Amino acid sequence: MARSNKVLNPNAREALDRFKMEAASDVGVNLKQGYNGDLTSKQAGSIGGQMVKKMIESYENNMK
Repeated sequence: MARSNKVLNPNAREALDRFKMEAASDVGVNLKQGYNGDLTSKQAGSIGGQMVKKMIESYENNMK
């Protein structure tokens, strides 16, 4: 099954990009708009981990 990065909802893409920038700022990683291939695996992983942490916190808060 082939995957694509086709954007179905441009507003969702913008929201995710803002969320990613906020998570990067939280962990002290400087992201640029566009290409960020110069990040280390550790930096990229810390951004992804922070995003997951925030999503879980948000879900738990909404359950209450």
